[in-house]
Amino acid sequence: MSQGRGRLLTVHHLNQLLLVCSLVLLVAVAAVRISSRSGLPSLLVYLGIGVAMGQDGIGGIQFDNAGLTQVIGYAALVVILAEGGLGTKWTEIRPVLPASAALATVGVAVSVGVTATAAHFLIGLEWRQALIVGAVVSSTDAAAVFSVLRRIPLPTRVTGTLEAESGFNDAPVVILVLAFSTADPIEHWYALLGTITLELAIGAVIGLAVGWLGAWGLRHVALPASGLYPIAVMAIAVTAYAAGAMAHGSGFLAVYLASMVLGNAKLPHWPATRGFAEGLGWIAQIGMFVLLGLLVSPHELGDDIVPALVIGLALTVVARPLSVVLCLLPFRVPWQEQTLMSWAGLRGAVPVILATIPMVEGVEGSRKLFNIVFVLVVVYTLVQGPTLPWLARKLRLDTGAEAADLGIESAPLERLRGHLLSVGIPEESKMHGVEVGELRLPKGAAVTLVVREGTSFVPLPTTVLRHGDELLVVATDPVRDATERRLRAVGQGGKLAGWLGTDGGEPEH
Repeated sequence: MSQGRGRLLTVHHLNQLLLVCSLVLLVAVAAVRISSRSGLPSLLVYLGIGVAMGQDGIGGIQFDNAGLTQVIGYAALVVILAEGGLGTKWTEIRPVLPASAALATVGVAVSVGVTATAAHFLIGLEWRQALIVGAVVSSTDAAAVFSVLRRIPLPTRVTGTLEAESGFNDAPVVILVLAFSTADPIEHWYALLGTITLELAIGAVIGLAVGWLGAWGLRHVALPASGLYPIAVMAIAVTAYAAGAMAHGSGFLAVYLASMVLGNAKLPHWPATRGFAEGLGWIAQIGMFVLLGLLVSPHELGDDIVPALVIGLALTVVARPLSVVLCLLPFRVPWQEQTLMSWAGLRGAVPVILATIPMVEGVEGSRKLFNIVFVLVVVYTLVQGPTLPWLARKLRLDTGAEAADLGIESAPLERLRGHLLSVGIPEESKMHGVEVGELRLPKGAAVTLVVREGTSFVPLPTTVLRHGDELLVVATDPVRDATERRLRAVGQGGKLAGWLGTDGGEPEH
């Protein structure tokens, strides 16, 4: 064979690939603005791009590799869960953690049972296929939930419960789909339950351990460049997934928990890390949804529309509300919040990715199952996504615009045993109008510089802070955390934070 012959990718092919990928990304970025105005999750636009590029669209690309789609989908889901975990605030989900865990385990079991029963008796699927469909669609999608709920001002208990549920329930659902898709029949239900429990326990232990060790290392080792911190954080999150999966545990639970630990550890250069992770999350979503759109053949969907609508109706009207009511019964959650959580069980890319598992395993009728799941996700996302804000207002759960949290970036000053905090005051922050002296920072912390409208100056105790100001605060190592807590408390509660019950860690004088 002559030199160069048989190469899979040449520079010319690379140029074409880069052009197509960059154009797809630009179209997808522009589509985010459209979806944010309409209330539709952007996943539908990305799926549409993939369908348009596919064999039935204008692109005419022939793609039917379910195995590659599954591998890339898993990788994208790891990134999405990592981004979601990094953005999950422990203070919001701690009170609702038991409820979220119940929805992610018992709720999944209820949803699988009800949906599988409907698929068997109403559609005529055999039990194995019905159980696969029930398991596949029982998982709420982290990407869809994170993107939709974070634009709707809901009570923190509702948002925290739904976000934690979507981060937790991928793990047991993946185990169930794999179990139902394998060639060997499941003889004893308690053996499957034991397997799920063991894998979740392994994943939880590894995720928490990797997250804690990673956070400890990043807080005690000063890296030579700020751009290395975001890379290190994402590498730690992916390490948690890989370690959990290779230990025969739940890698998806491991990466979510590790990311949540890192996201609440007050790491240096956090805004940069958060922005980097969010960007990777968007790329993962776009790539995953476009690839799933390529895998779909629209001309094959005609016979599967009615089965998808019937199964989706059973899932949305019966299975999801029943699982929410049963799981939240011990927690005395108001019926208005239960109603919204029942309707907010958004499905997205995760069910479609999981629908590739029976295709890879060679389950009979797996292509039909994939088409049913695809139609179900598209139709019910079109219905549920845009109506969530309307339902929240009708249930009087729309809390209106909340005070924006402060953007605080920390740079460690190793030799001085201190920290330099960069604090941005956004719109709606109640720090507006507060004098520097009224911040009542702990001893060992001081506002050293204020940047306002491009001009910097050293503030006096009587200097009044305004929206758009950026503060440079120096804090010694022992009071660094107390200083940040105090700044956030004033941002949310104003100058009287602490005295009026806002948790700000009242400083000593």
